[in-house]
Amino acid sequence: MVRSTTATEPPQLVPRTKKTKVQYQAYLSIVQAAEDMRRDFAELFRAYDLSTPQYNVLRILRGAGPDGLMCSDVSSRLLTHDSDVTRLLDRLDRRGLIERARSTEDRRVVRAHITDVGLVLLASLDGPVDALHQRQLGHVSQARLIEVSTLLTDVRKQR
Repeated sequence: MVRSTTATEPPQLVPRTKKTKVQYQAYLSIVQAAEDMRRDFAELFRAYDLSTPQYNVLRILRGAGPDGLMCSDVSSRLLTHDSDVTRLLDRLDRRGLIERARSTEDRRVVRAHITDVGLVLLASLDGPVDALHQRQLGHVSQARLIEVSTLLTDVRKQR
């Protein structure tokens, strides 16, 4: 950390504590691992003409079942924030992977559903996604994966 006392004095380095150094190293490790994994998945989905957020929407809608979800609920369940969910849904709709319909009870409510075409595409990705998870994490024991997941959940709870 750099601290400047006045505009004319050169900045002074403030020594980091051992705990701060460990926190920073943990942060770097998490970001680097996440970026490596994200890049692998982006490459996989590109072969299917999908972005990672589009895949995520299809996965969310498959899990929602035949009732689908309100578009706002899709947005809240995305793994990464996308400020323009409407455009994301538009692209999937144009490809016939999802359908949207206005509620008959409340015209303000729009529900999204995955189509049969979307289900087939998603099913064709299940094997490659599982294989990529195996490639990325297969060398780590189940106990360690549970431990990592628990630790990262603890980190997220502080937000």
